[in-house]
Amino acid sequence: MNEDLPGLKEIEAAADRIAGVASRTPLVESPALSKLTGHEVYLKLECFQPIRVFKIRGAYNKISLLSQSSVVAASSGNHGIAVAYSSRLLSKKCTVVVPENAVSEKVDTIAEYGAKVVKAGRYSNERETTARRIAEDTGAAFVHPYNDFDVIAGQGTCGLEIAHQVDDVDAVLVPVGGGGLISGISTALKAMRPKTRIYGVEPRAAPKLTEALKAKKVVVVPSPVSVADGLIPSALGELTYKACSRNVDGSFAVSEDDILRATRVMIREARILAEPSGAAPLAPLLSSSSRSIGKRVVLVVSGGNISHELLARML
Repeated sequence: MNEDLPGLKEIEAAADRIAGVASRTPLVESPALSKLTGHEVYLKLECFQPIRVFKIRGAYNKISLLSQSSVVAASSGNHGIAVAYSSRLLSKKCTVVVPENAVSEKVDTIAEYGAKVVKAGRYSNERETTARRIAEDTGAAFVHPYNDFDVIAGQGTCGLEIAHQVDDVDAVLVPVGGGGLISGISTALKAMRPKTRIYGVEPRAAPKLTEALKAKKVVVVPSPVSVADGLIPSALGELTYKACSRNVDGSFAVSEDDILRATRVMIREARILAEPSGAAPLAPLLSSSSRSIGKRVVLVVSGGNISHELLARML
């Protein structure tokens, strides 16, 4: 283990900690997607979590270790849902700072779990500044969505499950926002299945992993936008960049049309209700860009909190 990054031991400890709260989600083959793409496609269905998104893993692992009675988070939606849900289970007060244009269904869900919702700006740096100010003023613990040792360890439990659920996988494709999920998954899988290649998938308008791997340092993307609202932080964190630089084999930056097409195909052909962020890993397989990654592929379907308006418009 590196001093500032979790290793397999910490991920296994997180798995014990979140047992009974986060689900051990199914990993299933999709004959329909295999036929469409020419790959042998398996789906890791994080959209089957109690809150329909993987974020419960890292949030609960982090919050369960905190001594403070209240927490604050900044989120485009899914991290906020996870923090609110976990705080409710752990009897902690919770405030979530969301963007002014956040998906209304996600905001409603955060409030339903008992959190106070504060709207601030449109970009991740604006809401994080507000959240940190609230934490400083109130003494609450700030729970970062990805750049945190315990959050990364919690997300790594997804990779732990993949390693136990399927053998001889050529590649795992993971959606990338701030990089917490791919950091945790890649750490677990490189420890347990070192021959498996790990690829990130992100919007072309928010290519923070692609640019960071190219530049060999954290790169800030100005004004990132995407229909995949969970994938638009402007940069990786220092911790997630470090983990990705060591364990991630490459990345795909995909267009908005590719993401929407992948979402439609995931819903219509695989019969899985995925939000655009969760469906994004399918996008490279629907084009010729993924031919070199191998035959047997796992797609991490990170979440299913799609807005009603977008779902109706697509279908």
